[in-house]
Amino acid sequence: MSDTTSTTRSLDDLRTRLEEILPAAQADLESLVRIPSIAFEGYDPEPVRRSAEAVAALLEDAGMPEVRITSVDGGSPAVIARMPAAHGQPTVLLYAHHDVQPTGDENAWTSPPFEPEVRESRLYGRGSADDKAGVMAHVTALRLVREQLQADGIGVTVFVEGEEECGSPTFRPFIEAHRDELAADLIIVADSANWQVGVPALTSSLRGVVSVTVDVRVLEQGVHSGIFGGPVLDAPTQLARLIATLHDDNGEVAIDGLHRAEDPEVDLPEAEYRADATVLEGLELSGTGPITARQWTRPALSVIGIDAPSIRDASNTIVPTASAKISLRIAPGEDPARAMDLLVAHLQAHAPRTAQVDIRRGEEGKPYQARTGTPGIELALASLEAAWGVPAVQTGLGGSIPFIADLLEVFPEAEVLVTGVEDPASRAHGVDESLHLGDFARVCLAEALVLTGAGALHSDRSAARAQPMGGAAETDATSSDDRTVA
Repeated sequence: MSDTTSTTRSLDDLRTRLEEILPAAQADLESLVRIPSIAFEGYDPEPVRRSAEAVAALLEDAGMPEVRITSVDGGSPAVIARMPAAHGQPTVLLYAHHDVQPTGDENAWTSPPFEPEVRESRLYGRGSADDKAGVMAHVTALRLVREQLQADGIGVTVFVEGEEECGSPTFRPFIEAHRDELAADLIIVADSANWQVGVPALTSSLRGVVSVTVDVRVLEQGVHSGIFGGPVLDAPTQLARLIATLHDDNGEVAIDGLHRAEDPEVDLPEAEYRADATVLEGLELSGTGPITARQWTRPALSVIGIDAPSIRDASNTIVPTASAKISLRIAPGEDPARAMDLLVAHLQAHAPRTAQVDIRRGEEGKPYQARTGTPGIELALASLEAAWGVPAVQTGLGGSIPFIADLLEVFPEAEVLVTGVEDPASRAHGVDESLHLGDFARVCLAEALVLTGAGALHSDRSAARAQPMGGAAETDATSSDDRTVA
């Protein structure tokens, strides 16, 4: 029997087995979605604990011999499950998170956010895609091939954290405290997106993020706007004028000195972007250049929150204070500390002399740029193509996963693969978040193929010990080879 025939038969067997276990996987995912595991401050922590317990039970059911729930420094509960490798064999670390974003206005959802519902091949609910589908992709892949992995001696560690959506505040101390348990040769992060429904992607670059809160004060207290208005401009007006300096007339970020990476070689049609982003009909887009460059390799700035009196509570007074939270996505290759300094310097330079402006520094998350052409990437691309039946696209992502830099620093010899369970219609973090169930099945199959292929990958690495399997991310963000169609 030829190797090709053997591989085809193995793939066919996996597809058959996957079809048998998918109904249970979907039911388990729906059970996870029903748990409102929001780890943000001010929310009840009990559902987050319950979510961790549910994940631990699923991993035990998948046959993982060592499963425990733990945390550090008062952080949210995380789950670690281990199946140790045989001597000389590799270990693969599977990452996902079980916490979710707040729902926003629940009345805006078509169906209640924590009551999963299937509509037209999509499962709707908060966390259905981000990232409880990532959790279930790991569980389902293990259900598919755990016995084969054990027979081959390939080790698997699953790490499911519970505070990613609120910035992973204890991530670095956690992985340092559990360095020995989490050490791996290959790390799969299932928390990204595919190119489109039916077309897989491997994420090769991510923007970083920095944030600040700007407080504007003009009066000790509110006073009558008719009697005192004129010599003093209210705080919301002055805050708005300051915010307006952050973009030029074309909508480009106007902060001098910010880094731009090279434009990607693959682009997205404007009509697809408009549909995916739900841009209102008739509006012009902001910025210039390729859509993918504006999304992936250039800085982008958003005001994500404003504190000022609501219209309902408005009175005829000059509003004395107003605040805004500003989020700046930074290009691959940018230093977050440098970007923070540039943002703060811009705000200070443009602060009106008619207001007191205070700037509070927030998070600093590093961007990510993968190396190209490594054995791990080639294995992932081949596995994605086998599972989907079409070539995978290597893409950037405008969102940020800052902890990837921590993984590469703590485990410098490991290679990180960033894979996706979402698609452009998933609306992660938004209203009516959803998962395409057909692509979810393909994600599970592709991960199973990567897991079973890790042994040969490790053998190749051992034979060429002088060349690391992956290693740290590229620091030169000007290369765009990783964003071309495979």
